[in-house]
Amino acid sequence: MASKTIAVIGMGYVGIPCAALLADVEGFNVIGLQRRSKRSGWKIDALNSGKNPFEGDEPGLAELIERVVLKKKSFRVTDDISVCKEADVILIDVQTPTDENRVPQYLSLREVSMNAGKNLSPGTLIVIESTVAPGTTQHIAQPILEENSGLKAGKDFSLAFSYERVMPGKLLEYLINFPRVVGGIDEKSTELAAELYRHIVKAGVTTTGCLTAEVAKTVENAYRDVNIAFANEMALVCESMGVNVYEVRELLNARHDRHMHIPGAGVGGHCLPKDTWLLKFGLKEYGIKDVDTDIIALARQVNDFMPLHMASLVENALLVGNVLVEGTKSLSKARVAVLGIAYLEDSDDTRNTPSIPLIKALKEKGARVIAHDPYVRESEVEIEVEITRDLDKALQGADCVAIVTRHSDYLKLDLSRVKELMRMPAIVDGRNVFDKETCLKAGFTYRGVGKG
Repeated sequence: MASKTIAVIGMGYVGIPCAALLADVEGFNVIGLQRRSKRSGWKIDALNSGKNPFEGDEPGLAELIERVVLKKKSFRVTDDISVCKEADVILIDVQTPTDENRVPQYLSLREVSMNAGKNLSPGTLIVIESTVAPGTTQHIAQPILEENSGLKAGKDFSLAFSYERVMPGKLLEYLINFPRVVGGIDEKSTELAAELYRHIVKAGVTTTGCLTAEVAKTVENAYRDVNIAFANEMALVCESMGVNVYEVRELLNARHDRHMHIPGAGVGGHCLPKDTWLLKFGLKEYGIKDVDTDIIALARQVNDFMPLHMASLVENALLVGNVLVEGTKSLSKARVAVLGIAYLEDSDDTRNTPSIPLIKALKEKGARVIAHDPYVRESEVEIEVEITRDLDKALQGADCVAIVTRHSDYLKLDLSRVKELMRMPAIVDGRNVFDKETCLKAGFTYRGVGKG
């Protein structure tokens, strides 16, 4: 096998596991690229020490990083973009958020494309793994790469899009065991990228066109978002009618051809909250027909509403204990403990977490909020709230506990201990952590998403 030097730009939830897997392939030398910022620059030193920077449960990743860094010495991380000059392959794994107007923000993608272009050697394969609006690879990244390199895509270098399907807690499993979709700007680009991923993907690599691959990524996540929105809307229906949505879901899913998703406190993560808007943006910018996407947009509205609904449930629970300021809806007398800042259980991933809009809504109502998460650093959250890893501290003197994340630690909570620490025993359960009747018997006021 011919040796390859691979540069992976962006050491996040996609870049790190992908780089580590490639570095484990015989003959591959992988260089990770990460900006030395106050927020994430520490990852460079952690990875170069052979340590896994993620604090959540990631089976196999710590051992893999240690092996490729310390034993095989086939993986290292730097902030020097000039290493791209020696790369045979460049993978781009940077975030592509949307702004308040739901327009994709490609500041990082543009900057990386510019810098990679300035350090691009003829014959290099570039693969964009970042989730983007359909049309972005060829209409945004390609012109920037060509302008800054003086090279022509499809002639002097190859360019493809290949989307990840990872989620925290299953990074390696999903990279290895989920089918990979690869779409190049031409046949050569597609085949070169497919050949690369066949080294690490066991489930097979499917090839298609670049635009088709981009559309498939955003449609895949919009599909899931719509299904979650249906579950959330049915949870609101069940609450209103005084029944338990989880029982309804169980009855529904008894049919083998039905699969109602799990409702909850909101939808987070890097992809689902924004991919609908990326799809709509790509359609608007590069589509030729007057087509609208009402269903997926409405689904987004439903899922964005769920953290606000959680705040209303907190307010309702505190009515029982007379914690509201008399004659107003102010929660200025209330202390609320929000359990879970990560958007996904047993992970440290806070991207687009529903905890943030919940905390903002509670603070706007006057509540004093403290948050707990066993994995998240306070510096990783862009909101002014105290975050502690001391669960007793979070619960001490609280009037209400709002559960946003289904961390394993919360499934083990002793209700008698929780009640002992709190000033007023009220629970708002956004993830079906507790049984309602058990909480009521233990003396708690209980409200739950989807539980009448």
